[in-house]
Amino acid sequence: MTQPLDDLIALLGLEALEENLFRGQSQDLGLPQLFGGQALGQAASAATQTVPADRFLHSLHGYFLRRGDANLPVVYSVDRVRDGGSFTTRRVTAIQRGQPIFFCSASFQGHEHGLQHQPEAPTVASPETLLNEGQAKRHRFRGHPVEFIIVDEHHGQPPSRRIWFRMGGGSMPADPALHRYLLAYSSDFNLLLTSLLAHDVEFGDPRLRIASLDHALWIHRHPKLDEWLLYEMESPWAGGARGFAQGRFYDQAGHLIASTAQEGMVRVMDDRRD
Repeated sequence: MTQPLDDLIALLGLEALEENLFRGQSQDLGLPQLFGGQALGQAASAATQTVPADRFLHSLHGYFLRRGDANLPVVYSVDRVRDGGSFTTRRVTAIQRGQPIFFCSASFQGHEHGLQHQPEAPTVASPETLLNEGQAKRHRFRGHPVEFIIVDEHHGQPPSRRIWFRMGGGSMPADPALHRYLLAYSSDFNLLLTSLLAHDVEFGDPRLRIASLDHALWIHRHPKLDEWLLYEMESPWAGGARGFAQGRFYDQAGHLIASTAQEGMVRVMDDRRD
């Protein structure tokens, strides 16, 4: 693995301070605040470390309360809400400077068989085709392992985008819990920004104030983050200085891996507020 991938895995590993209490370091991605995906991924990690190894995270619902500081570590306090016969529930609070900046509920389940159905996966060019034909280039934050390939963007109604992404840097440990942390972490990239595509506003516009308010993730199948996943996103609504977006993750075989939804503050400072 490359150093950036090693660093990200270490970031999500957390330090156990005592029972139900963990500390995570922070990364600075050049954003005005702590990247929300860090809180999602680290909270998933903290919760997972308090449940049996044969139960896997299948849903996470969180709220962002305060702007996090990327220059400070984050402490995660885990409340063991319920240990049931089939499902395990945890509540996690992320703390900086003695105040909660994020909290979430996380649910875990062991492997079970059941009824199955899913929507048909989108028909898009594979990442290999896009790269080989020179139709796309890999994008990533400098020194960061997540690779993105933009497939397409729709600026009409509803605004939407599709992106291939994976963790670059070689093969990763097979630990399924780790791949879930990384999926939670990655699900925050690009999602809320999809709501901007229908408007003459881009990320980085000095008039724009944008921040996540909540985030939900449902994991349907074991994800493999060292393989390409298609992230399909759309924003069916924006208003009241808020934007709403939904997303689905598919693997290259067309399996629906996970679903996500997010609402956030989307405020253009020289517009009249609703």
